[in-house]
Amino acid sequence: MRAVRIHKSPDGDGEGLVLEDAPRPYAATGDVVVQVRAAGFVPDELDWPGTWVDRAGRDRTPSVPGHDVAGVVADVAYGTAGFAVGDRVFGLTDWHRDGAAAEYVAVEARNLAPMPASLSFTEAAALPLAGLTCWQALFVHGGLRAGQTVVVHGGGGGTGSLAVQLARDAGAHVIATGRARAAEVALRMGAHAFVDVESERFEDAVEPVDVIFDTIGGDLLARSASRIRPGGALVSITAPPPVEPPDGRAVFFIVEPDRGQLAELAERAEAGRLRAHVGAVYPLAETREAFEAKQRGVPGKVVIEV
Repeated sequence: MRAVRIHKSPDGDGEGLVLEDAPRPYAATGDVVVQVRAAGFVPDELDWPGTWVDRAGRDRTPSVPGHDVAGVVADVAYGTAGFAVGDRVFGLTDWHRDGAAAEYVAVEARNLAPMPASLSFTEAAALPLAGLTCWQALFVHGGLRAGQTVVVHGGGGGTGSLAVQLARDAGAHVIATGRARAAEVALRMGAHAFVDVESERFEDAVEPVDVIFDTIGGDLLARSASRIRPGGALVSITAPPPVEPPDGRAVFFIVEPDRGQLAELAERAEAGRLRAHVGAVYPLAETREAFEAKQRGVPGKVVIEV
C-alpha cells in the first residue's frame, strides 16, 4: 500500500514525512483493518513519544501519522465483534500504533463507531479526536450541566467550535473567547457571546462561571482560575493549570478513545446538531504540506483525503 511515513524525528513541522510503499497491515486479535478514505492529525503529534516508541519503549519507526480515521472496514480479525467488511466507520487509532495517513490502517475495533450516514468521509475524519476531547473536557472532567455557564477559550478553532456546539446543545450558556477573526465562526456555531482577547482581558468581561475549557494555554490559562465559581472546574488540554481555582478544580487531561462517546457524537452529527469546522483538505501525497499549513495557523481542522 501507499503510506506517509517518517523515519526520524524532525522539528515538528512535517519535515521528514514521505509518501512511500509500506506493508499492508493485518488485523490482529480485536482489530479491524480500515480502508482509509480520510484522516486527521494534531499539529504537534510528531513530538509525541508514542510516534517514536511502542508501549514498551521500543523504537517503532518508520511510523505513520494521523490518528483520526474515517473509512470502510476491509478485514475483521477472527473473534472481533461489532463490525463487518464494508461497514463505514470513524474513530481513533492508538497513540502508539501507526495512524491513518495511509491507504489502510489496523485499528482496535473498540476505538471505532459506525460513521454518521449523512457525513462525508472528510467531515467524519474531522470529528473523532476533537469531538472526544470536547466531550471529555465538558462532561467527564468539567461536569457541565444544563443551565450552567461555560467559557471556551479558542471557541472558533477546530476543537473549540465543537465544544461550543456540544455545550449549547446540552443547555449551557456558552461564552467563547479568541482573536477577533474567530468571532464569526464561534457565534455561528452557537456561542451566546464572544470575547476578543486581543482587545480586552476576558476576566474583565466575564463573571465567574461553572466551567472553563482551555484550548489556548499560556497566560490566559493562568488567569482563568479567578473566574471559576465555587465547585466549578478549569479544564485544559494545553498544560496543567498553573493556578488552582480557590474553591474549584483544575484538570489537565489527554483524550482517550471511547466507542460510546463516539456514538454520542455520531448521533448529534446525524441529527444536524454537530458539525466539524474543516479549514482545509489535502490529498495524501501532500501530507507534509498539510502539517505545514496547520503550523502556519490555518483555522479549523485540516483533513487528509486518501
